[in-house]
Amino acid sequence: MHWSLVYLISEWSIRLAMLIYVPQRRSAAASRTWLLLIFFQPLLGLAIYAWFGRIYVSKKRIEQQLRASHRIRATQAELGVRKFAGPKLPADAAPILALAARLGDFEPFGGNCVELLTDYAGSIDRLVADIEGARHHVHLLYYIYGDDETGRRVADALARAAKRGVKCRVMMDAVGSKLGLRHLAPRMRRDGIEVQAVLQVGFFRRNAARFDLRNHRKIAVIDGAIGHTGSQNIVNPEFVKGYPNEELTVRITGPAVVQLQAVFLADHFFESGSGLDELELFPEPAASGEVLAQVVPSGPGYQRENGQELMIALLYAARERVVITTPYFVPDEPFFQAVRSAVLRGVEVHLVLSEHANQLVTQLAQRSYYEDLLGAGVVIHFYQPRFLHAKHLSIDDHIVLIGSTNIDIRSFALNAEVNVLIYDAEVAAEMRRVQERYFAASRLLKAEEWARRPLRTRTMQNIARLADSLL
Repeated sequence: MHWSLVYLISEWSIRLAMLIYVPQRRSAAASRTWLLLIFFQPLLGLAIYAWFGRIYVSKKRIEQQLRASHRIRATQAELGVRKFAGPKLPADAAPILALAARLGDFEPFGGNCVELLTDYAGSIDRLVADIEGARHHVHLLYYIYGDDETGRRVADALARAAKRGVKCRVMMDAVGSKLGLRHLAPRMRRDGIEVQAVLQVGFFRRNAARFDLRNHRKIAVIDGAIGHTGSQNIVNPEFVKGYPNEELTVRITGPAVVQLQAVFLADHFFESGSGLDELELFPEPAASGEVLAQVVPSGPGYQRENGQELMIALLYAARERVVITTPYFVPDEPFFQAVRSAVLRGVEVHLVLSEHANQLVTQLAQRSYYEDLLGAGVVIHFYQPRFLHAKHLSIDDHIVLIGSTNIDIRSFALNAEVNVLIYDAEVAAEMRRVQERYFAASRLLKAEEWARRPLRTRTMQNIARLADSLL
């Protein structure tokens, strides 16, 4: 048999076999993306698919997540959620609380004080100050921990804390914090700081993670009493060339900090295999304010797309106004339908995006959605001063979601993320002031302007959109 015939038969065998296998337990859109690649390049497509085509999570990791979820629910029952009841909420908010608790395990706790931090340097200042005041422990979990001025400044504060006898534990994603782990972590360890790489990759490494399944969370917990989370990494704002990042984080005190602590400790257990049972890690929760909040983690270990399901529910619950702020907007079809439904119900929907991008293919795919969004009635704001990396969603005048989740399939299905759901009119009003500042520093995208873009640009955007499941 001639080799060219063997090659032809092998290519078509791959195409036909994958036509049967790929659509199993996968959305039609994701299946089309993979099958398109495989039909054009069967051998290359098969190799890429074999490497990261399936969101594979080991049985051990799933069992660990189930154990962590059981422990979290049992502990909350012991604490007594009613002890931290918050203010009375609108009736339509109750199903959201219940859904968030079922998805991410954490019940809503009242008695919190929530502070929005919008200044990049100011947020690092507050974190360093809290570390300087630590008495028992400091826990940090970050996707990017940079070997730069910001990373070294936080490391110096941790070193001083360790010298005082404070137990400092730092977890860095193995891909996002590659430089920090390589250059800064050795010095931190010499200073008495425990540094753990998260989701390490490698062909010959036992229990290695896929390089595209990342821990994208940003969490800091000090003495079990102060928590920080949001979109900001521990790195200089200019770590990507071009426009510096602008972020939004929250500083929390009160019972909800226990939930951030539990997320950190679960990830620590997943990586190290050992639990941390020091009683001081969970001091008796005490009210510090009147805000009702709950933490909602997500990731492949949960077997559901927690972030996506929660955001869609919030969109369907909206009655007056929705503002979505995200650096990356490549939604799946259910999310897009929820946005469109909100507009059709008469809800005012705003989408705040950065005019300046740091990922070309993602930007092209994102822009392919603008025509449909504008046609549906969504108001699109292009933020101009900096690269707006903040990730938050506000619903009407009483619900705010802040965290690490982007509006894309990667954040929904692949990454470990964390968000804080806040039910409070004053926090919502403060967030609205932040959003109004975004609006003032943005230009509105007009449908007529967008319709005039060249055909070659439109074609590139639509081609990039075909890879939405890979971005």
